[in-house]
Amino acid sequence: MAEFLESTVEVAVSMLVEGTFTYAVPEALASRARVGMRVLVPFGGRRTTGYVLGPGSLPAEKDIKSILDILDETPLFPAGMIPLFRWTAEYYKHPLGAVIQTALPGGLTVSESAAWAITEEGRGRLEENGLPPDEARVLGLLAEKRLRSRELRVRLGPEVPGTLLRSLERRGFVVQARTLRAGGAKALQERWVRLTSGAPASGRLSPQKRALLARVASAGALPVREVAGQAPHAGAHLRALERAGYVELFSRRLYRDPFGEAILPDAPPRLTADQETVVSTVCGSLGKGFRTFLLQGVTGSGKTEVYMRVAAHAVASGHSVLVLVPEIALITQTERRFRARFGEHVAVLHSALSQGERFDQWVRILRGEVPIAIGVRSAVFAPFSDIGVIIVDEEHDASYKQEGGLHYSARDLAVVRAQQAGAVALLGSATPSLQSYHNVRSGKYNQLTLPQRIEARPLPAIRTVDLRQCRDLRGPGRFISAELNRAISETLGRGEQVLLFLNRRGFASFPVCAACGAALRCRHCDISLTLHQAANAYRCHYCGFSRPASAACDACGSPRIKRLGMGTEKVEAAVRALFPKARIARMDRDTTRRKHEILGLLKGLREKTIDLLVGTQMVAKGHDFPDITLVGIICADLSLSFPDFRAGERTFQLLAQVAGRAGRGEQPGQVILQTYNPEHFSIRAARDQDFEAFYEQEIGFRKALGYPPFARLIQLRISGRDAQITREQAEALGAQCRALQAGDPAFAKSIQILGPIEAALARIAGHFRWQILIKSLQAAVLHRFADRLLAGHSSALTGRQVRTVIDVDPLSLM
Repeated sequence: MAEFLESTVEVAVSMLVEGTFTYAVPEALASRARVGMRVLVPFGGRRTTGYVLGPGSLPAEKDIKSILDILDETPLFPAGMIPLFRWTAEYYKHPLGAVIQTALPGGLTVSESAAWAITEEGRGRLEENGLPPDEARVLGLLAEKRLRSRELRVRLGPEVPGTLLRSLERRGFVVQARTLRAGGAKALQERWVRLTSGAPASGRLSPQKRALLARVASAGALPVREVAGQAPHAGAHLRALERAGYVELFSRRLYRDPFGEAILPDAPPRLTADQETVVSTVCGSLGKGFRTFLLQGVTGSGKTEVYMRVAAHAVASGHSVLVLVPEIALITQTERRFRARFGEHVAVLHSALSQGERFDQWVRILRGEVPIAIGVRSAVFAPFSDIGVIIVDEEHDASYKQEGGLHYSARDLAVVRAQQAGAVALLGSATPSLQSYHNVRSGKYNQLTLPQRIEARPLPAIRTVDLRQCRDLRGPGRFISAELNRAISETLGRGEQVLLFLNRRGFASFPVCAACGAALRCRHCDISLTLHQAANAYRCHYCGFSRPASAACDACGSPRIKRLGMGTEKVEAAVRALFPKARIARMDRDTTRRKHEILGLLKGLREKTIDLLVGTQMVAKGHDFPDITLVGIICADLSLSFPDFRAGERTFQLLAQVAGRAGRGEQPGQVILQTYNPEHFSIRAARDQDFEAFYEQEIGFRKALGYPPFARLIQLRISGRDAQITREQAEALGAQCRALQAGDPAFAKSIQILGPIEAALARIAGHFRWQILIKSLQAAVLHRFADRLLAGHSSALTGRQVRTVIDVDPLSLM
């Protein structure tokens, strides 16, 4: 990458500010400034991190600010990624610098913070006594250490006014000092030893030193820690040998290992005829420009093997490969299979890594040391320079949509990145999203199919149980039907494994007062609490609020709480009572908070130390356990009740995916699908494993209502702690949207504005929530409307008391 000779550079700052900025490059730094480096720049009275994007344009005024320092020795991302960053910022209406900050590993941003410090004059005044109590308290805390304003408010309470600090500052007792704070991601260095060229003869050395020299000579170079651990006093001997000129010590970059246990190599299996056709088609397109394929393969049809064959062809052709999976739980399985095939040529990127591990993996990719990267949605920004293929497994999964900060879709960005790189995008799923399948029907994507499981194994037989017939039963019989109970007993009796699925965690999801009928609700959200029996507490699944399980009713004070509803904890307790000899485990967010917990559960299934697994949607996503022959879906209807036009699609996908966990080995599988709505078309299509029938009915609804994939959406989410102010802000923003719509004939004809209206969950974490939905059949017109709204009404979108978030292509309307 060429160094700059220009005197100015274009910089995007790591703050929520629009646009980029031109900075002068001091002569002392000119030879080091390159695209992709971090720089420290002054901005708005403070210092912050910026990212060099290229040569700067000289503004009309010559007095421009200079960069203060260059924070990297080498670039953190290749220049070829800048078009992707710019596209992302433009499409998702997010500041460019914040996009780059999101893409990079955490812990790299240098920020400046202001802290209050006591002066010598203040110390003297404190020792003299006689100060008012509130001033003495402030100076007493600052005498111990510097504190930020927020930390002072936490220590002293909100009753201490900001004017008090300003008064102390004017009198010279305190000063506000600005300090830089570096991120936590750093490179590790390790000391190594090697022989020097022209080393003196070793004849006069002791046997121990000669042995050390021989060991270093045979290896060429060794880590000092490895040498020092092999013999007594080896460290002292090495230092003596270095002084005598026999060896030299040097540093090497040390990569932290994120993988853990070693993986045995595998041998590629023989492909089926369908797999051969798919692999041949995709590999034939590599290196010939941009194409997008949608691989629709039934569960157990061998999509992962197809991915690995395509990856092997791409790597052999000199290209790199990016593999995206929806959740961390799936990375373990995919990572193991790729490492068994490609060894150490694989990197991983996901949030379960430490900052240091993630930084190391990023650097390995950036330096071209590994040609394959596997990760969750943020891995779409992996710093490859020569991508040949981007694979998106389970492309339908909602986890690819980021719901905080930069609201991007990793699946959609993967297609954009492939287009910019002239690469192949391969999207795979047994239950494709309606958006992707519609793109096949309209000719944007190319369809590939794997219609049969490998070795011609049959799909599981699915039987439906009407839960309405169990309503009057007591105990576990209300949610574990006699048919499911019998099937579990028979399956365990054969030594096979069982999976029970319920997409709701906890023990009781709807606790109500037996005296007055009021529900136990979260204090900060408009949602009922869920009893978590293992934690002996009621918890809110949105904000984390918790109260003891012994809590009384807020409305009447009665301690008699009826624990209605159910979750995975209740199902687990029921099956333990029904099958006391079975080895039972549970997989949900409560039992997999740490990486080793996920690994332990997956290992238990693989090694058959678990007979029956109870889980949420985590168990539905692509896991391959050949000894699971029975899947029981406890209640298929939970996601149907969501006030969202995608509820039917999500229900069908979830049921079809979890059903696909059964019968993936030599023994045939069966699924028992329990439901209160056996005639709902999503349930029927999942039962019949008929994606085409589901698509035809659902796409008709979408077209009639003008929803995606026929229309594009932008959602404005307005939230604030004051209900009235938030409502007024939402109504004012809605009025501005309609005024903008009425003022342009193109907008009046093509834009539809729905709302403002309270969100389905009107309060979360103490914030009142409103939303406005903007629809259009024309994406270009919709984005032009959003740009005009941002440019002309930015005051309505920002504020201290009310926050407005713009979500382009929203997945959740809750």
